[in-house]
Amino acid sequence: MSRWSEGTQERARQIIARYPEKRSAVMPLLYLAMSEEGYLTGDGMEEVGRWCEITPAQVLSVASFYTMYKRERTGQYLVSCCTSITCMLLGGDDVLHAVEDESGVPHGETDDDGLLSVEHVECIGACGGAPAVQVNYELIEGVSPEKARQLIRWLESARPEVVNSDEMQALFGARRSFDWAISEVNGATGPYPAFQPLGTVGSEVAD
Repeated sequence: MSRWSEGTQERARQIIARYPEKRSAVMPLLYLAMSEEGYLTGDGMEEVGRWCEITPAQVLSVASFYTMYKRERTGQYLVSCCTSITCMLLGGDDVLHAVEDESGVPHGETDDDGLLSVEHVECIGACGGAPAVQVNYELIEGVSPEKARQLIRWLESARPEVVNSDEMQALFGARRSFDWAISEVNGATGPYPAFQPLGTVGSEVAD
């Protein structure tokens, strides 16, 4: 019997139906597992294995390779500061230090209230808009140290149920890699990628 809610189970069925083999759905189903419990637990990975008809060890081999699959509990908001070469040269380290100082949370840690987790990450594909920051994998480009502090204060006070790239870019960003021609309607509801949201990725179901 599945441990997942009926809504999550239905999403899992739709996702698996898109693939010729069930095992190919392991990565999007790992995000569903995270959405159920906030992070990847042993039980969650076992559940993914059952849906994909693979062993827990095979699930772990995927989950342990990619950094976006969190196997320890994170805060409601995961703040990821890019410190790769372009962001670093344009002040990424200063942005990270501002986030750590304003939140009181060092890299790799979560605050006592379970609200904020902070991490520095390698390139997130926004070099033209450096320094770049993500909140629950929603992108903000051209972030200054002061704007980073404002972002932390906003998360702590507003505590939005959904974080959205367009809204945060307008509030806390500046230079972009390119003009975002398509408005971002959806956003992230937890510390995992939204992917429309959690249709991961398309909404169509294979015949």
